[in-house]
Amino acid sequence: MFTGIITGVGHIQNIANLGATADHGKRITIACPKGYLDDAGLGDSIALNGACMTVTTLDTSTDSPRFTVDVSAESLNKTAGLDALGAVNLEKALRANDRLGGHMVSGHVDGMGVVTYFAEIGESWKLRVLAPTSLSKFLAYKGSITVNGVSLTVNSIADVAGGCEVSINLIPHTVSNTALHQLQKDSKVNLEIDLIARYVERMLSHSNTNLNIKTSAS
Repeated sequence: MFTGIITGVGHIQNIANLGATADHGKRITIACPKGYLDDAGLGDSIALNGACMTVTTLDTSTDSPRFTVDVSAESLNKTAGLDALGAVNLEKALRANDRLGGHMVSGHVDGMGVVTYFAEIGESWKLRVLAPTSLSKFLAYKGSITVNGVSLTVNSIADVAGGCEVSINLIPHTVSNTALHQLQKDSKVNLEIDLIARYVERMLSHSNTNLNIKTSAS
């Protein structure tokens, strides 16, 4: 589990093929800030742009520590920002005694959105993202959404052709201390809906199914 509070910005330094065909995944090497991996170990979970990955190797012997993850072709097809060199948001898995500063995040990307607007307004930044229609029912005013691993609050929503446009306000601290500053119009981003909303939808659909079964049986 994660909280959506980014604990470091890493840089994808190398991407190596794990096989000769498109069915094979990639081995990704990520450089981290000094000291970031001091409490990490092999097999630990670290979210990259909101996608939970497993540490397969790590090197803490230099001023630029690094680790690798193996990403399947399926994961690469369902996420954004893991198949190119550049900055990525990092978050180590939540520990039982950690503060829950954001919201409950699983590190499982629910869909990819597209940035429709990103600009500085006053002292803050406005970000608008077009989310897939399949995620629309999970998005609500003042609800939570994870964008590239960052826990954010929804300021407004608008159901439009092709999906649901979510508007978010970003304070300067968030822009400066995450990789969100590199976003621009048409950038693809990883989205994860609120975990509680996912369970509520499942419970409601299950209740309706049971109701229909009982009605038919009577």
